[in-house]
Amino acid sequence: MSDSPGTSTAPQTEPEHVERHFTASEFVRDMVIGMSDGLTVPFALAAGLTGAVSNTGIIVTAGLAEIAAGSIAMGLGGYLAAKSDAEHYASEKLREEREVETVPHIERAEVAQLFLEYGLTSAQIEPILDAFEARPAAWVDFMMRYELGLEEPNPRRALNSAATIAGAYIAGGFIPLAPYMFQSNAHIALYTSVGVTLLALAIFGYIKGRFTGTRPWKSAWQTALIGGLAAAAAFLIASAFGERG
Repeated sequence: MSDSPGTSTAPQTEPEHVERHFTASEFVRDMVIGMSDGLTVPFALAAGLTGAVSNTGIIVTAGLAEIAAGSIAMGLGGYLAAKSDAEHYASEKLREEREVETVPHIERAEVAQLFLEYGLTSAQIEPILDAFEARPAAWVDFMMRYELGLEEPNPRRALNSAATIAGAYIAGGFIPLAPYMFQSNAHIALYTSVGVTLLALAIFGYIKGRFTGTRPWKSAWQTALIGGLAAAAAFLIASAFGERG
């Protein structure tokens, strides 16, 4: 029996299934670390100094010194952390290579235990163990990733991390300090700095939320709130000590 005219007989295709998973890159993580501190710490410092002195030149000088010192310290911290991760990975890999060579029966038992937890039987696991024993390098990589949960770090990770964190800190730090560079009245500069920095914190928090998979608006107001509280605390403390002096 033939199809009626005008009736399509093309097979219906299933809509393509696209999985969306967020994997925050190392670059994004470093940007978040550097920018969040760069916006908050100089902001709090400038606000605190405004509560104690009225000379914008002093505030700008202190702010620039803080940005320089903070960016170096943060960048060095990122560099040392990345170097430590690389050294830890190399040490653990060397230990796994030694164990695969000297005590393969123990390593086989560890692999078997991993697969047993996923419901595989001993008969199903045995060929996998034999295949790993024939390929020691793949065996070590498997143990590093699935037993120890370690991924091989990028060899340039330390320098990239240091540069990204330091650069983001500097970029963030100039935002709250800029009004003091163009305004001679410290309190007017403070009000401008508060508005500009809170807006920058909110925008940064929103973008951070989009990148990290959290709710962007929640991230925006939380980031702005934390920065605002830090600046308010610094301002109040400096004002109190300034009045005593």
